[in-house]
Amino acid sequence: MEKSEIIKRAQAYIAEEKDARFKSEVESLLAKEDFAELEDRFYQSLEFGTGGLRGIMGGGTNRMNPLMIHRATQGLANYVRKAFPEKAEAGTLSAIVAYDSRKNSDVFAEATALIFAANGIKAYLFSALRPTPELSFAVRMLKADTGVVVTASHNPRIYNGYKAYWNDGAQVIPPHDALIIDEVNAVKEIKTISKEDALKRGMLELIDKEIDEQFWSMCKAQLFRPELIKESAKDVRIVYTPLHGTGAMHVEKVLGDLGLEVIAVPEQREPNGDFPTVEKPNPEEAPALKMAIALGEKEKADCVMATDPDADRFGSAFPDKDGKFILITGNQMGALLLDYILVSRKELNAMPKNPAAVRTIVTSPFVDYICKKYGVELFECLTGFKWIASVQSKMEKTNSHSYVFGFEESYGYKIEKEVFDKDGVSTSAMCAEMTLYWRSKGKSLLEHLDDMYKEYGFFEDKTIEKYFPGPTGGATMNNIMTKLRSEGLKTLAGKRVVQIRDIERSVSFDPQTPSVTQNVDLPKSNVLQFFLEDGTKVSARPSGTEPKIKFYINTVVPVENASDVALARAKDESHTLVEKITAEISKTLDAVAK
Repeated sequence: MEKSEIIKRAQAYIAEEKDARFKSEVESLLAKEDFAELEDRFYQSLEFGTGGLRGIMGGGTNRMNPLMIHRATQGLANYVRKAFPEKAEAGTLSAIVAYDSRKNSDVFAEATALIFAANGIKAYLFSALRPTPELSFAVRMLKADTGVVVTASHNPRIYNGYKAYWNDGAQVIPPHDALIIDEVNAVKEIKTISKEDALKRGMLELIDKEIDEQFWSMCKAQLFRPELIKESAKDVRIVYTPLHGTGAMHVEKVLGDLGLEVIAVPEQREPNGDFPTVEKPNPEEAPALKMAIALGEKEKADCVMATDPDADRFGSAFPDKDGKFILITGNQMGALLLDYILVSRKELNAMPKNPAAVRTIVTSPFVDYICKKYGVELFECLTGFKWIASVQSKMEKTNSHSYVFGFEESYGYKIEKEVFDKDGVSTSAMCAEMTLYWRSKGKSLLEHLDDMYKEYGFFEDKTIEKYFPGPTGGATMNNIMTKLRSEGLKTLAGKRVVQIRDIERSVSFDPQTPSVTQNVDLPKSNVLQFFLEDGTKVSARPSGTEPKIKFYINTVVPVENASDVALARAKDESHTLVEKITAEISKTLDAVAK
């Protein structure tokens, strides 16, 4: 980008930004003539991805700051008024706003609420930080027209974000997301109002316990065996960490009401946007659970649980026979939860008519086997919980199926129908009950997982991530995907690719006969999937919220005779296969990136 264009964009930002902290950052960079940093801050404007608006905090159009929040909210408000003209005319539009523990989240959330209020949309603002699933719950409970939660979920401390929700309680999907962006780009004037005036006019209302209490009740209502928990609660010790986020208030309340003993990691219990004890507050990554596992070992706990800063993701670890805690992956927990839900529904004669489960396309097919056993239809969708919610919404509108569970490999689970997003709070309660149930059957959760492997085969999963930050990152990732499309992957680890699914082109084909294609009934998305002759699936996908490309490896190896020896052999075979595929993909990535 030319220096003159960088300076022009920076000066325009300075003229519009009202917050002195963020404005001064850009002024300082201009004074120092740091054009490399300025280019990174202004080469693009943040756009909605799979997780909404998300970026590094700081001054600039490619950063999260009050001006970008103002523009996004004004554009969203303009779109909501156009989408519901009768309610706009009657003055009955409403929005819910929540925020997490990250730096500036409270500032961004209040600014969002006041812009809604200034545009004739009554804003219900949580009085303090709250989890993302509670925002979704509140949108549905209060019948709001839209909602926003200020969070960057599990991203590093330098990030913040803005997730926009529609009136069904789910994150916005097409056509709304693109149309909102059009409105954001067309914003000429940003309306706002003081907090005092908004409160006085009844256009701003603070909410808290009236939503909290109903949210807690909803989470507890999902359980199948509350009497089992009451009988056995004292036999289970749970170590829990909210990773400096919003989860402690809700997880401790829900599990405590059930009579369960919850030992919080003291250094990580209080909200703190610096996340001082972890590099990334992400329960998907082992280092984030290091302190919780150490406490679990000290306390001889039966389970370690973790939620990310906005408490929509859930991570866990369980002790093996030697007392060593084993981390449970997102795919494993999803399979365990679905299995428990279906076992329970069958035992209690509570299986609904036409039951259905949902998983994303990059999630392990482990659950497909479980669904087949119980006669449950399995639906696939794009990555991101807004797509899982969209499938559930279609089920409800058409009355075609009864939703029983949805999840994605990145530690997101949706047990309930009342929340249209992943929920770490309700998952913690269900996980506790599931642990007690299998204990009552003489099994630990890890032992039951091995039993499932013996029945269905051993499933192993791995994710490869490669970052491409800066102005050229997007082009590099596009180049990688273009070369994968044109050259493809014919073999991996000595296994032939028998099917390629290109979600962007909506086609599926055998690379031996590429001219013969089948349609793929999914919204277009920049995803490539390679299916190997042994049942292995490898997916390539640029992230929608971070400058990285991700490869997802899903393998399955049969376990002959369902024996311990055969299971050990299958695990060894799978580990070897995954490492070979990882090495080949890494080599390909490095070559294309150059």
